[in-house]
Amino acid sequence: MPEPQKSINGLNVFGDIPSLNGIRALAVILVLISHSGFGDIVPGGFGVTVFFFLSGYLITTLLLKEFLNKKHLDIKKFYIRRFLRLTPPLLITLAVTYLAVFIELADGGATFYGFMAQLFYFANYYGIYFEQANSIPTGTGVLWSLAVEEHFYFVYPLLLSLLLRLKNQSGLALSLSLICLILLAWRLHLVLDPDFFEERIYYATDTRIDSILFGCVLAVGFNPIRFSGNNNELRFRHWLVIISAVSVLIFTFMYRDIIFRQTLRYTLQGLALIPLFYLAISRYKHWLFSFLSTSLVQKIGIYSYSIYLIHFFVINLLLKLTNQEIMPFYLLISSMGISTLYAFLVHRYIERHFYKIRKKFV
Repeated sequence: MPEPQKSINGLNVFGDIPSLNGIRALAVILVLISHSGFGDIVPGGFGVTVFFFLSGYLITTLLLKEFLNKKHLDIKKFYIRRFLRLTPPLLITLAVTYLAVFIELADGGATFYGFMAQLFYFANYYGIYFEQANSIPTGTGVLWSLAVEEHFYFVYPLLLSLLLRLKNQSGLALSLSLICLILLAWRLHLVLDPDFFEERIYYATDTRIDSILFGCVLAVGFNPIRFSGNNNELRFRHWLVIISAVSVLIFTFMYRDIIFRQTLRYTLQGLALIPLFYLAISRYKHWLFSFLSTSLVQKIGIYSYSIYLIHFFVINLLLKLTNQEIMPFYLLISSMGISTLYAFLVHRYIERHFYKIRKKFV
């Protein structure tokens, strides 16, 4: 790993971040396994939380690098890059899934309002407050998470640009951590309301963005790209940290109290992911994390966005075509294969071309 080159507010920032594609791969595999019929034993929702955390960490790191080089953040170019990254695969996926419903190959609905809600990143609140079952293709409800991210990134670059001019490193981390604490209090307030329902917490932007913010805290406060030691070494204290963080995560999976699951669960998971991400990135050559950099895992990570977009639609389509008789294991293997092939084609013929365009706005 190269040595840090420059610093801003005490932050050393450079571009190459090992392990992240591997972590993306693990996250999407968790989600896919859960949706394939193993949801009782595999926490698919945690895979989404990992995606949120990784997104906050990566984008904050890239924005810090931009601020370091240019002394400001070009917000307009940021939005253009986000549009070029997310929209082409999303449009292709919406076209495929809505067409499948229109020709009666797939279940669900294909309404104008459902399509617009998904296209313009309103799918999470649309699912919470409106009838969704017969207005969107079955299996495309997973697009709620894209809405959470885009709502967050509509505001976050502006907030970060302001904080970078007013705060030092510790002040940045403290400010973002304070927002996480406020969001925890907001979830607790909602849960204690007599009209509370679980979907309001799980899908809404205002109750889930702290999962992204914890990744931002890692980027500004403890960024592992500043590490310049032995990337192949884990000491005894590191193993203690790993065991403790994993134990916390296991606890959040197993403790079923409704108030805990809708409030403190997300906070504890975000806190536990901070040291795990730090070590996975800074010690990426250690055998515990080196598999994240293998060719196959990297490829799945690169395809993970399109896999995520299509996988649940594919699962529901396979269930319909087999009259619900396909066994979970075969459903998992089949849906993974089809989703990966789809993602490969989207990457090869769509994403790669838009990547070249995106580079002009870096």
